[in-house]
Amino acid sequence: MSTERRAPLDRVRVADTALKLLNEVGLEGLTLRAIAKELDVKAPALYWHFKDKQALLDEMATEMLRRMTADFVADPDTRDWRETFIRLMSGLREHLLRYRDGAKVYAGTHFTDMSYAEPMEANLRMLNRAGFPPEAAARAWFTAYSYTIGYVIEEQAMGPDPVTGGGGYDLAARSERLAGQPLAAEAGREMFQQRDEGFAAGLRAVVAGIEATLLPDPGN
Repeated sequence: MSTERRAPLDRVRVADTALKLLNEVGLEGLTLRAIAKELDVKAPALYWHFKDKQALLDEMATEMLRRMTADFVADPDTRDWRETFIRLMSGLREHLLRYRDGAKVYAGTHFTDMSYAEPMEANLRMLNRAGFPPEAAARAWFTAYSYTIGYVIEEQAMGPDPVTGGGGYDLAARSERLAGQPLAAEAGREMFQQRDEGFAAGLRAVVAGIEATLLPDPGN
């Protein structure tokens, strides 16, 4: 009989296993039964730790945040909030792309601990020092954050999958369908190709809009 001891089943181990399995099966295929099988336990054992799949997704999103925190906090000595914003949101996107359907898992979940508090405080403090009143800093942060989450949801849905390399939008077929709408047909090449450049261009537009509408004019 084997004397090897398995690691105890706890929330951290379940969430870690779920994140690894996510890259294989995607969000739709991620079931408590599949996770239990991966852990070599019976599915009811997971209910001691998570009442349902949504509770597990909340823990998975929290674990993702824990892993990205070091790359998701503004440097306290930063002088250019615009470049900092771009770096932070680019880092968020990079982390979300490490997981199949990562943005879908992350969006709309409720964090299970206070891991989010210090990064949020530091980043809002950075904006406040740059001249944004607290309300404007919060709106600026949430606007850029929402753009990033939404962009990654769309790019992961359209493929190709950055983890598996599969999928991808058939631009040739799309162009044929839109032969009578040449501008819409050509727009596909801008929207569905060169995703890194597209994200960066959109984020710069968001940051410019934030500066124009939310940052008070020091001369007034």
